[in-house]
Amino acid sequence: MKPHPYLRAYMAGALIPTFVVMIIACAYAFFRFGLRISFPVEKGLVFPLAFVPNLWGVWNVLFVKVHQRHAWSLGAHGALLPCLLAPLGLLTASLLGIIALRGNSLDYFQAITIPYAAVAIAIACAIVLYYFVWKYFVAFLNAVVGVA
Repeated sequence: MKPHPYLRAYMAGALIPTFVVMIIACAYAFFRFGLRISFPVEKGLVFPLAFVPNLWGVWNVLFVKVHQRHAWSLGAHGALLPCLLAPLGLLTASLLGIIALRGNSLDYFQAITIPYAAVAIAIACAIVLYYFVWKYFVAFLNAVVGVA
């Protein structure tokens, strides 16, 4: 039997966002169908449900491949992922009509105005969060499956 390090790296990388997305989807279903609270985010759920866990897995495979030749921190590698996810999420949300780009802010569902400064702070917080999640949790999973 072959060890398949890239398959194991993919599974280790995809586990955390899959678990988080499952919790978010269950909470959404509880509020939407159990408590009958309406959230107009059905169109926006496709991107995180289908794309983000797969991208985490591919991103971890890329780390394993790069780490074979270069000394590269897993935390730093994970911190780069929001720099890819944020523009892709922004593009998807704007194409689906979830957000609209204005002169100095984003309009979320034509109801909430978010200044670009708040968006920049959120992206910076995401980069820090991703750094720690990748440094500790993904590194642990990589060690468990033997690709660290």
